[in-house]
Amino acid sequence: MAQKTKSKTKRIKRSKAAASHSRAKRALTKHAANPHALQFTPWNAVPLEDLNPLLQRQFVVGQEIMLARVLLKKGCIVPQHSHHNEQLTYIVEGALKFWIDGREIVVHAGETLCIPSNMPHKAEALEDTVDLDVFAPPRADWINKTDQYLRGEK
Repeated sequence: MAQKTKSKTKRIKRSKAAASHSRAKRALTKHAANPHALQFTPWNAVPLEDLNPLLQRQFVVGQEIMLARVLLKKGCIVPQHSHHNEQLTYIVEGALKFWIDGREIVVHAGETLCIPSNMPHKAEALEDTVDLDVFAPPRADWINKTDQYLRGEK
């Protein structure tokens, strides 16, 4: 009897995970480029999303990758979070201080930081900053606007 209960519990967990994955895939498909089409997008054609008084962003989504342009005012805090997406951060202007993997790392203009999947991290803008973030796969929470940790007063 205990074996049947464990088996049923595993099926339910797999079913919930599959449903979540399916929702994410639908969101990405809705916003992703045609896999056989070239996509050219000037940043001035991408709406600037106001997340809080100190944080704005734009992003472009491909099939398996996302590029985000993030604008942070000095003092903006990105609260600690993690995600299954690998992240590559490139600072165009300004500087971000990261708390990650038990360390504090300051990334300045012209420098990059590669954040592995599922690694908790937090950041603070030490000055007005323009940041380019690449995510693989694309961030479904950003596409669906369910990224509450970024929204509101910061």
